[in-house]
Amino acid sequence: MIRYLGIFIFLFTTFCSTSAFSFENPKTNAVPGGIFIAPLPASKTRPVVHYGNKRVMVVKDDDQWWAIFGIPLAAKPGNHHLTVQGEDNIKRKLGFYINDKTYESQHITLKNKRMVNPEKRDMKRILREQKEIRSALANWDDRTPNTMHFELPVSAPMSSRFGLRRFFNEQPRNPHSGLDLAAPAGTDIHAPAAGIVSTTGDYYFNGKTVFIDHGQGLVTMYCHLSEIDVKPGQSVKTGDTIGAVGKTGRVTGAHLHWSVSLNNTRVDPELLIFRPEH
Repeated sequence: MIRYLGIFIFLFTTFCSTSAFSFENPKTNAVPGGIFIAPLPASKTRPVVHYGNKRVMVVKDDDQWWAIFGIPLAAKPGNHHLTVQGEDNIKRKLGFYINDKTYESQHITLKNKRMVNPEKRDMKRILREQKEIRSALANWDDRTPNTMHFELPVSAPMSSRFGLRRFFNEQPRNPHSGLDLAAPAGTDIHAPAAGIVSTTGDYYFNGKTVFIDHGQGLVTMYCHLSEIDVKPGQSVKTGDTIGAVGKTGRVTGAHLHWSVSLNNTRVDPELLIFRPEH
């Protein structure tokens, strides 16, 4: 049985001034591709929270539990809900509202047509790699991240922002699920926050890639590298070098593609970038 707690509509700014939320939370934006933070009902133990069928990060500040979760790019505007299971094991629905957002289009021309329409000989590899990538992004580790204020992995201009509706050789493809940073080939890439390297690989589309698991469904991915300087299972601290910028995989030139996944949902990395107040 699932009990319904009703719909609540709020912005984080409405309660951040009254809550000493010591966990360094990201900026919130209740739109497709955004991040939302919701207060949870009182519970002596950590509630188990799901958005759809995906488990959601839960952190505590004093006596208040908070859910921090990503909203899929494909989410429809309107009323949505979390499923919250507390110490009494009763499942309750906790509502929230998603606003609409329209992302701009981007048209990219690729000379290598196999990177737009792979041939049959490529598909076996691509399907195998997609399974591995999905598994890395969907991983759940009970560790709580030590921060959600990230440093930029490379200091470089943002050449392609998150969410762009993409067309390769005028053919529509999935929206851009990360942030592209236009750094020269060979530039060191640094871990934006502490975590554990969960997987590395060299993939058809992503090229040489590193995944860092920061805990509770927060996973970051770094693509198109020229070199990988870490191994699976290795712990990294903020600022540690994990590899170098390259142009492997599906690219038009050297850059870093950086994705942030929260509850197996790709979200806008700019919402986690730490910018000190001046």
